[in-house]
Amino acid sequence: MAVDIQPVRRQRLHQQVAESLRQLIAEGRLRPGDALPPERDLAVRFGVSRVTVREALRELQLLGLVETRQGGGNYVAELSLENVLGPLSLVIQHHGSLRTELMDARAVFEPAIARLAASQATAQDLADLEAILARQSERVGRGEPAVEEDSEFHLALARATGNRVVVHVVQTINDLLLESRLRSLQAADRPRRSLEGHRRIVAALRRRDPEAARDAMLGHLQEIAATLGEARAEEGTDG
Repeated sequence: MAVDIQPVRRQRLHQQVAESLRQLIAEGRLRPGDALPPERDLAVRFGVSRVTVREALRELQLLGLVETRQGGGNYVAELSLENVLGPLSLVIQHHGSLRTELMDARAVFEPAIARLAASQATAQDLADLEAILARQSERVGRGEPAVEEDSEFHLALARATGNRVVVHVVQTINDLLLESRLRSLQAADRPRRSLEGHRRIVAALRRRDPEAARDAMLGHLQEIAATLGEARAEEGTDG
């Protein structure tokens, strides 16, 4: 047979219950704010134990789809980007190997963010970016790493796209990158090179040159990746 048939994935009972409830939420049959039936009622309706229902509800809570309110009871949560991206943050924080892949992911979409910002940025967006660069320059001049300004810059660039989803994604990335930013900006001359990279990106935005903005961001990220790679190599040698 030429048709590609994949093996059927066997789900545990609690996963089947969680999927059924998730489908009801997706279809709008359970709406944000609606109270879910008590665990014992759900157990009877699904024909499973209360332990299975409890595990299913815990899984939906981790996904941000269900919340437990003070006083008891489970409710359908208000859907938001924070609820969607929060679990991603937890997964990456607890799997060290994914941190390297996070840098690879940044190289995929942050150049695209810079490219879009070059055509969408307003005069106020550009002024905000310049103000961040001024603060970053002052801190670098004092020999400080300017971690906060580095995060602010990437978030302001995301805002310049005019896309709220992009902003929330970058906010999540900023939370995940605190450790790596602290590490990379401690490297000799790294704060100055980071500042120069940011300046090249803003210069491209001012020229309304999307391709130059994309290339400037890609080069900036490649420098960061190289610095982190060197730091990891030194740690391995010291160990």
